[in-house]
Amino acid sequence: MAPGLLDLVHLTTWAVCAVIKLPQLVAVLRAGSAWGLSVGSLLLELAGFLVFLRYQIYYGYPLETYLEYPIIIAQDVILIYCIMHFSGKAKRALFYAVIFWGGWYMLTLQKWIIDLAMNLCTFVSAASKLVQLQHLWQAKDSGQVSALTWGMSAYTCATRIITTVMTTNDLAVLIRFIIMLILNIWVTATILHYRKTKKTD
Repeated sequence: MAPGLLDLVHLTTWAVCAVIKLPQLVAVLRAGSAWGLSVGSLLLELAGFLVFLRYQIYYGYPLETYLEYPIIIAQDVILIYCIMHFSGKAKRALFYAVIFWGGWYMLTLQKWIIDLAMNLCTFVSAASKLVQLQHLWQAKDSGQVSALTWGMSAYTCATRIITTVMTTNDLAVLIRFIIMLILNIWVTATILHYRKTKKTD
């Protein structure tokens, strides 16, 4: 892949990630409800993002391969707080913030910890998608879940597969993005299925 094309892939990934959670946030704020969203799924997703970001920084990977993660993490934190607020559980946010903050520093105490965490990160991130799928299947309603947000997540995973192959070629990172791509497509399809089912009823 030509360097110009690689730069374009990076740019489109950053552009999408700059607004990736906004459709979901707008849907929640407009409805004044977090119906259909799983807080557990978002907390697992946030944990996966934090581990992944810490891993990339620890190994000194090029900034352009993970620049979007601080932006996504900030959007996830805002979204989680809104969901907790509408669920009447806003006070729990401080507890989760302390846990995540402590985890961020503990990850790099030893090299084996960050390596193990990265390998487990794929399972944690996959679990976040599966928890959201389970939530959708149980409710049989997509509620306020944004198909656009999940579709954009699938796109960014696809672009990160390309950039990983072209830059770091880290197998653990590549496997993570492939699994996340498959699961993001599955969640998007499930959201669209329930949205279509609801319209035909």
